[in-house]
Amino acid sequence: MYELVVKGAFSAAHALRNYHGKCEALHGHNFKVEVYVRSEGLGPGGMALDFAVIKRELRAALEGVDHRYLNDLPYFQDKEPSSENLARMIFEEMQRRLEGKGVEVYKVTVWESEGAGASYLREP
Repeated sequence: MYELVVKGAFSAAHALRNYHGKCEALHGHNFKVEVYVRSEGLGPGGMALDFAVIKRELRAALEGVDHRYLNDLPYFQDKEPSSENLARMIFEEMQRRLEGKGVEVYKVTVWESEGAGASYLREP
């Protein structure tokens, strides 16, 4: 089994509606994102998938959240715009974007600060 990881970043604001603390107020983060994909084998050139393909799809996926107020996005109308839910949203988008490319998205981690992040993992 091979595992690849690519990193991306975006800036966005959110307000946690049911937090009952400082983060309930409007605030922003410079988010970092890590996307992990897995493959059973290697294709031509000895690669599971070219990093450039994964990076391109991640950049495209993050365009929809970069410099946005996350609470306004349709995905977060019935969910908190937490790092946990953001990781799941990006996971689902990357899964859709990489379908048929010989890899499966395994994990997405969203870091809202250098010391705090949340991951969404593929179910076993």
